[in-house]
Amino acid sequence: MASVRDVRLLPKAHLHLHFTGSMRSGTLLELADKYGVHLPEALRGGEPPKLRATDERGWFRFQRLYDMARSCLREPEDIQRLVRETAQEDVADGSRWLEIQVDPTSYAPRLGGLIPALEVILDSVERATAETGLPIRLLVAANRMKHPLDARTLARLAVRFADRGVIGFGLSNDERRGFARDFDRAFAIAREGGLIAAPHGGELSGASSVRDCLDDLRADRIGHGVRAAEDPRLLARLAQSGVTCEVCPASNVALGVYEKPEDVPLRALWDAGVPMALGADDPLLFGSRLAAQYEIAREHHGFTDEELAELGRQSLRAARMPADTLAEVLADVDSWLAAVPAVRSEAG
Repeated sequence: MASVRDVRLLPKAHLHLHFTGSMRSGTLLELADKYGVHLPEALRGGEPPKLRATDERGWFRFQRLYDMARSCLREPEDIQRLVRETAQEDVADGSRWLEIQVDPTSYAPRLGGLIPALEVILDSVERATAETGLPIRLLVAANRMKHPLDARTLARLAVRFADRGVIGFGLSNDERRGFARDFDRAFAIAREGGLIAAPHGGELSGASSVRDCLDDLRADRIGHGVRAAEDPRLLARLAQSGVTCEVCPASNVALGVYEKPEDVPLRALWDAGVPMALGADDPLLFGSRLAAQYEIAREHHGFTDEELAELGRQSLRAARMPADTLAEVLADVDSWLAAVPAVRSEAG
């Protein structure tokens, strides 16, 4: 028997979630039927697809599945539904602040252009916040596979909409391609406009990609960052600088970065003092949402409720939320920890 608190009730911030990847699988099936899109069995089977992206063929398959899912988002009402349902899922998992990462160029062809696409997404965010009470912000993400000039265009667009809820700028896709330094000007534009710098690094590539994000892009947060565990000096640097790693345990296993949940180096980062914000990355493809990441920390890494509460606090401190909101939610974390835990059997 064990006494534990419900991690779904632990107040937390969700800082690593991709736009299309946040969709419910049932919603994808309904939209595919609506538009006559033939989905492969990997997206229709009701179970997360078997993925392994540590080689280029596997990464291409992952991207292909993601692109097929994105092709089912065609009208503003589809965008509104996705954001509303994503907010509902996050609220159920104890999220008190949500930041969604999106590349609006991917939706522009069907939504009237780059600026109209971002406006549709931001309008949907405002509606979802009003309906669910969950504060939601956007990070505009550039694509490593595209030209750095495209990234500069997106950085300027992100700054332009900073007063509408865009709070950060990211860099996603296969970090084995290109160099972080090629995007330094885009990140300078974003940083000068007051946005968070949150590029991906240390997922498919090793510790050097995390170091490049720090040196070349002056990252405030690192998307993933788990491969930093391969370099003790880098771990010490992250801890000293207070740069938060947006760690996505289920995603790391699903993509083959690590073989098993217990192989994800959560303890190595924790013991080194590196701040972490657990995230779900792409629940549509990986099969688990935010609270499940905290369960992985508990079940596979032995995190106590006190340690889980601190993980929740670290995610909240890394969010770009108002100071008064932060103080209120941190107090709620203390209340969660002060509550009498439930008793459950080892079988759950």
